[in-house]
Amino acid sequence: MDRIRLGVVGLGRGFMLTLPALTGDERILLAGAFDPRAEARERFAQEFDAPAFPTLAAMLGAPDIDALYIASPHEHHAAQAIAAIKAGKHVLVEKPMAVTVADCAAMAEAARRFDRVLVVGPSHGFDAPVCAAAALIASGDHGALRQILTFNFTDFVYRPRRPEELDAARGGGVIFSQGAHQIDVVRRLAGQPIRTVRAVAGNWDETRPSDGAYTALLAFEHGAAASLTYSGYAHYDSDELTGWIGELGRIKAPTAHADARRTLARDEATAKLARTYGNGAPPPPAPHHEHFGFVLASCERADIRLTPTGLALYADHAHEWHPLDPPAVPRRAVIDEFVAAIHRTSAPIHDGRWGLETMAACAALIESSRRGTDIFPATIIHDALEQIAL
Repeated sequence: MDRIRLGVVGLGRGFMLTLPALTGDERILLAGAFDPRAEARERFAQEFDAPAFPTLAAMLGAPDIDALYIASPHEHHAAQAIAAIKAGKHVLVEKPMAVTVADCAAMAEAARRFDRVLVVGPSHGFDAPVCAAAALIASGDHGALRQILTFNFTDFVYRPRRPEELDAARGGGVIFSQGAHQIDVVRRLAGQPIRTVRAVAGNWDETRPSDGAYTALLAFEHGAAASLTYSGYAHYDSDELTGWIGELGRIKAPTAHADARRTLARDEATAKLARTYGNGAPPPPAPHHEHFGFVLASCERADIRLTPTGLALYADHAHEWHPLDPPAVPRRAVIDEFVAAIHRTSAPIHDGRWGLETMAACAALIESSRRGTDIFPATIIHDALEQIAL
């Protein structure tokens, strides 16, 4: 089967984290890149013996690129993805899919209209423990799913940021960047549409002007509910509950508390740049699976706890441990889904409609916090689809 010739848009942190999966997969050929930083383009051209384009338009005109991986800043996703789809390219776009639900709807509609693959990821909905737990729940062996409890306490707010990453109007803050992960996880486990969202979100530090924490209750169509809590304010670290295995599957030091704040006391822009391609090495292989905090799914006859090394099953009469093999290639599931969709061997789960529904839930979370009432994501989607039809 021919290799998919992949162009990359944005050689930043997202690309750095996904790079091992791309270079470790014989089905993918890195065939070009676009980034506004000349030094990043030069390094890409040297490392992969592939063209580094000075503009996105130049790359879209290249006949020897089949698909694009869009890892640019959030506010560029919609325009770049739609342009790529119209140019005949398949698209893998980083989460969040876009910064408005209307943009997400336009992206999904473009993929449908031009018959191109659109996959939204990587997100933690692709993580192996999530996929294994979703399959176990869907089997019905332990009765119907009733509730999901998930929470994550991190230092997200104090990691090095560009100004737009702290501007809610431009997709900044934790709800779009981190809520999209958490909502993807519970949607994958529940396997049913979200009916209502009730939430409270907050900004607790005026020097970092965007939402940094939230608590939400999601009610699903067939009776299950999920409780989601997230805080990025770098106090408690919920990785304590995973044996100090961090989000990316690597052991972290408990003594690293407040490292993010100490970094900000220096030059934030320099620290941010140091995390991008051209200014550092890709992360080493992770010995454990990626995860997104504490997750416990409760079925009628068992509770299932997701961990970076396997699933703990607490059933009526036994406590079972279901280990998962260590990841051979990080984020392989993302590439599997994208490749299978392009070759039409299976339909993607995390397609444009999936991304649209996740971002509608994020928007509902924001609106519920603002209004203090239940919000229906389906209504938000309906309004967005009507808007793009005008």
